[in-house]
Parts: sequence; C-alpha cells; structure tokens
Amino acid sequence: MLANPWVRSGFDAWSLGVEASSVIALRMLKIGSGGDAAETEVRLMVSEKIASGFALQAMALTGGLGLTPHGATRKTLAHYRGKVRANRRRLAEEMSRARGPARKP
Repeated sequence: MLANPWVRSGFDAWSLGVEASSVIALRMLKIGSGGDAAETEVRLMVSEKIASGFALQAMALTGGLGLTPHGATRKTLAHYRGKVRANRRRLAEEMSRARGPARKP
C-alpha cells in the first residue's frame, strides 16, 4: 500500500482522463458522421452531463461523499468513472455494430 493516498487518487484521475479521451474520440466520430444519430448523441451527452453533475451535488449535500477531502475525491472519481466507462462501452459497441461483422483476410 502506498504511504500517501493522494498518489493513488492522482493515478485514478489520470486513468479517468485517458478513458474520457477515448469517449471524446468515439463521440466525435459519431457526431462527425451527422444525421439523426449524431443529434441524438449530442442531446444524450448534454443531458447525461447535467444529470451527473446534479447527482454528484446531491451526494455532496447529503454527506454521500464522505467527511475527508481524500474520501470526497475518491468518491467523485468513482462516480465519474462509472459514467465514462458506461459511455465508452456503449459507443464502442455501437461503432462495432455500424462497421458490421469482422472480415477474415
């Protein structure tokens, strides 16, 4: 175990940033293709961000983030990690379905 718990939190934040970057790339591909799917994705993206922010604020106001700065940091990262991971999986699955079945060389 690391002596300084903030080191782990820093790594978790970096890891979340890397995963969020892949979601951004997947979303840009989908939005860049245009059409109804792009408009739906933009609307979903904005509504998810608002809902996630409100949920985190409610957690903070009800003590759900803990009593220490480190605890609040860990729970905040976990909150966003779950949202980012779900979006990455959904978008990657949609992209693979859009490409169709894999072809053998």
